[in-house]
Amino acid sequence: MSSWRTSTGIAGERAFRLATLSALAILTLFFSGILVSLAAYTDWTTFFSILASKEILGAIRLTLVTATMAAVISMILAIPAAYALSQTKFPGKDIVDTILDLPIVVSPIALGAALLVFFNTPVGLGIENNLMRFVFEVPGIVLAQFTVINALAVRLLKATFDGINPRYERVGRTLGYTKLAVFFRITLPLARNGLLASAVLTWARAIGEFGATVTLAGAMKMKTETLPVAIFLNLATADVEKAVAVVFVLIVIAAGALMVLRKMTVKREVL
Repeated sequence: MSSWRTSTGIAGERAFRLATLSALAILTLFFSGILVSLAAYTDWTTFFSILASKEILGAIRLTLVTATMAAVISMILAIPAAYALSQTKFPGKDIVDTILDLPIVVSPIALGAALLVFFNTPVGLGIENNLMRFVFEVPGIVLAQFTVINALAVRLLKATFDGINPRYERVGRTLGYTKLAVFFRITLPLARNGLLASAVLTWARAIGEFGATVTLAGAMKMKTETLPVAIFLNLATADVEKAVAVVFVLIVIAAGALMVLRKMTVKREVL
C-alpha cells in the first residue's frame, strides 16, 4: 500500500510539473512567435532608415521625456500615499483605496475622456486659460500618462510597505528617531527593491501609454506624437513598415527596462 501511494505521489508530481512547464512553454512560444513574425516581416534596410527619420527620432525623444516626467511626479506622490494607505487607519479608507485603484481597471480611453470633460468645466477652463494648457498640448501627454500609471505605482508601493515588519519602525522610535527620520532612515531603505520596481515599471508603462494620451493630447505629427501615437498614425495611413519599426523601438525600450530592473534588484539582494 505504501509503495502504491509513493508511486502515485511521484506520478502526481510529474503530472503537475509537466502541466506547469507546458503552460510556460505555450506562453513563451506564443510571445516568441509574435516577435519572430515581426522580425520576418521587417526589411532591415528600410527599418534603420525609418529610425533615423526626423519624425521617429522626435517621437522617441518626446516619449522618453514625457514618460520620465510622469514617472517622477507619480513616484513623488505615490510614495507617501501608499505609505498612508499601508500604515494608517482612517474613516473611508476602503473608499479611498477603491478610488485610487480605478485607473487600473478603467479603460485609458475613458480616463482620457474624463480628463477632456474636466477641462471643459469652469475649473478646468480656468487652469487652461490662466495656468497651463493641457488639451492637445505636450503637458496633456504628461498628465494622461500620470493618470494611468499613478494607480500602478501606489499599488506596487503599498504591497511593499505592507511587507515591512512594523517592528523595525518601533525599534527606531525607541532609539529616539522621529517618525520622519524613521521613514527616511529605516522604512525607505527596507523598501528599496519595491521602490525600484515601482519606478521602472511605471516608467515603462508610461512609455507605452496610448488611450488617455490620444484622447486628451490628440494625435498630431511632430507635436504630440509619442511612440504609441506614431504606431496609430502610421497604421491609419497604411504605412505598416514604419509602424513595425516603432513597435520594435517600444519592445527594445521595454526589454531594456526589465533587464535593468532585474539586474539592479538582484544586485541589491546580494548586497
